[in-house]
Amino acid sequence: MNTSDAITLISGAIRHRGGAWADVGAGDGTFTRALVELLGPESRIYAIDRDAGTIATLARWALTEAPNVIPVTADFTRQLTLPGLEGDGLDGMLLANVLHFVRDTGPVLTRLTEHVRPGGRIVIVEYDRRRASPWVPHPVPSVKLPVLAEAAGLSTPTVINTRPSLYGGTLYVAVAERLPERERLQQFSS
Repeated sequence: MNTSDAITLISGAIRHRGGAWADVGAGDGTFTRALVELLGPESRIYAIDRDAGTIATLARWALTEAPNVIPVTADFTRQLTLPGLEGDGLDGMLLANVLHFVRDTGPVLTRLTEHVRPGGRIVIVEYDRRRASPWVPHPVPSVKLPVLAEAAGLSTPTVINTRPSLYGGTLYVAVAERLPERERLQQFSS
């Protein structure tokens, strides 16, 4: 997938330009570049990946092409620190092809959601297939998302885009919003 494909895939998930976002599991930066295009130069985008070499490459690119990108070397399955993040948290978080690497997705998604302000968006790009493979060891089919989202304090996710994957199956894009605390409490009490 190239940046243009990524822009087309996630553009419906981005409501407006600007704001603070994170691309979790940024990899080679395809979706980071898409966020830069969709959110504009007035945004701040954290590109997070555990591979220091990948982050170093993204840092060199950001230095000359996208000064609003903040590369962060971190394992997203553990506690994250986002330098300079102040206020209520992120306006959005993109999880593109990363959750299927996590055996126990629920607690990780819950922990990541805590970095997003109430009303902020979580955008998930995953494979909608049920069988595991070496490349997708822990699939996250779209039918599983509502339960994961509820446990993480998110609204019911909406699948806004799909496309056939070059590697088999279908990619989907789902969007959910972090619920305000009182709605989260009501959700668990009902």
